[in-house]
Amino acid sequence: MPRNYWMLTITPQNFKVTRDLGLTVQGFTIVSRKKVERMEIGDRLLYYITSVQQFPASATVASTFFQEDTPLWRSHRPEELFTHRVRIKGEVALEPLEYMDARDIAPRMEYVKKWIPEEWPWAFIGELHLIPRKDFSMLEDEMQKIVQKRRLVEAG
Repeated sequence: MPRNYWMLTITPQNFKVTRDLGLTVQGFTIVSRKKVERMEIGDRLLYYITSVQQFPASATVASTFFQEDTPLWRSHRPEELFTHRVRIKGEVALEPLEYMDARDIAPRMEYVKKWIPEEWPWAFIGELHLIPRKDFSMLEDEMQKIVQKRRLVEAG
């Protein structure tokens, strides 16, 4: 059973990089170094795309922390190379038009209840957050329903 449930806030461009890499590796900024070092194999990771307020995917952490300076992701700070990394295994990945709108689902999250309802987006400021298992499970279950629906439509 996973020990920690993480939520990564990521730009649309950087999520595209992770998706194009097959949801196999994730880099983090220096600001999140200590949190990334705490990640364990089997921990779960939920993606939240900033600016568009959407949940596109979930993954499982498949390695412990390592450093790599090959530039993949981009930051507003040119010196930031997202060198703090873990290998991941994509679990549920929605198609871009299927991404879940956080405005519909985030207010139901236990994690968000620390903020007044109108200001729930403040809960997503910063790169990496520990969230309750209940929230992670709710969001991943909703993503799985979307994927199942897509497969039914594709099967005809």
